[in-house]
Amino acid sequence: MDDADSPAPVQRVQAASEGATEFLSLIGAEELSPCLFAESLIMVSESGQPLGHFSVSVQPACYEEQGRQEEDCYLVHATSQGTINEVPCSSSITAYISKRLETLEQHQQEYVKFRAHPLDRKTHVVKRGGRLVVTKIIEEGEHEVQTQSVSYNCSSLRGLISEAANLLVLRVLARRRAVPQNTTFLAFDTEARICTSTYTAMGFQKQLVDMTEVEVFVIERAVCPDEGIPMTWQFYFLSDGHLARRVQVGSPATMLLQQLPLLIDVDEVAPRPVFEKKPLDWEEDVQLYSQFLDRKEELQAGHTSYARRHPELRALLADFLQLLLLHKPDDVLTFAAEFFAPFASQRPPGSTFHASGRPSPFRGRV
Repeated sequence: MDDADSPAPVQRVQAASEGATEFLSLIGAEELSPCLFAESLIMVSESGQPLGHFSVSVQPACYEEQGRQEEDCYLVHATSQGTINEVPCSSSITAYISKRLETLEQHQQEYVKFRAHPLDRKTHVVKRGGRLVVTKIIEEGEHEVQTQSVSYNCSSLRGLISEAANLLVLRVLARRRAVPQNTTFLAFDTEARICTSTYTAMGFQKQLVDMTEVEVFVIERAVCPDEGIPMTWQFYFLSDGHLARRVQVGSPATMLLQQLPLLIDVDEVAPRPVFEKKPLDWEEDVQLYSQFLDRKEELQAGHTSYARRHPELRALLADFLQLLLLHKPDDVLTFAAEFFAPFASQRPPGSTFHASGRPSPFRGRV
């Protein structure tokens, strides 16, 4: 996924506390390994009526920055979709997070289907060299209303926890059953600007999940913009990091776990399988049909390996299908072409989002 090549103004930010940066530096791959799983919750109203669903998945992946070597990282994908106050809405996050919990690239989209003016807000964050470039575009109806791009020096962003990285950090805190005290992190506010954030342990509570009473550990996260009202969430976790409940203060919707998952026990490590090497008699593979089968298997293995190393394919297709069902366009082919056009590997230099201000090449002139 490419980033805009046009320069963006460099912004200065306040620094995170030393305790925050030290906390992030001490989280290793061994502690993150049991946090790689998928989970799903339902969205309910204050009266308990179902409104939609919420899902999060974290899995190992590879990321290749332009002109740099591919590196192992984590692919984080989160989606929510529902109807609140009779207004359909959805949000999604797809991001690559390094093993140091740094954000390599993050795509975030929020869509609210108002009857008169549907609101579509997209935010793209990408690391390029020593800068973190943030591009934001807001579309109302069929017209672009705002586009903005800024950049930050990565050296000034120590202690930054993006929305995607936050999902991993919360699972680590839930498994530890403890939250670092008097620490201030950096985060993105609702306008995609850098601000401060904090985590607070709220203690233990009892919660019913699938008619079973379980103990949950409650963590409160607050994002405090320089201007405006702080945003606060409360997360209720099972002992292995599975989310049992999520509440955004002031929101009429709550995320609830419907069925208890099989808890992850890191102490029980299955032994690695041992496969005996079997000699291959290549002298028997002399017929043309056998060569054809060998070539067929080789191609299938290559395709499977590529799909496994790039799980973002499934996440990208899921986002496209979700947006397609929300927009319900008459011309599906043109809608698909416009959706996937920004991801083209070969296109003229310039911002991905600047292209949306020009007439679409996929639509005929009227």
